[in-house]
Amino acid sequence: MPNYSVCGIDCDACQYKEKKGCTGCKTNSGAPFWGACELYKCCSEKELDHCALCGGFPCDTLREWALAENPERIDNLRRLMYG
Repeated sequence: MPNYSVCGIDCDACQYKEKKGCTGCKTNSGAPFWGACELYKCCSEKELDHCALCGGFPCDTLREWALAENPERIDNLRRLMYG
């Protein structure tokens, strides 16, 4: 099973795993190397393991983040949910 962040980034394939020693938002309680993650906070408040479990998936925030970096994250979450 892939090591996906709540927003669908494959943490094992992420360039920052080596560069910054990032272990992903789930192991850092929503605070990866760059700071507090609003998507992690949202999932945590809703008691969801990842964004795809939300009734609003994919939300505007997730879409915006996907457009800026890691566009595969939404597809990763869809594969996680629907195979």
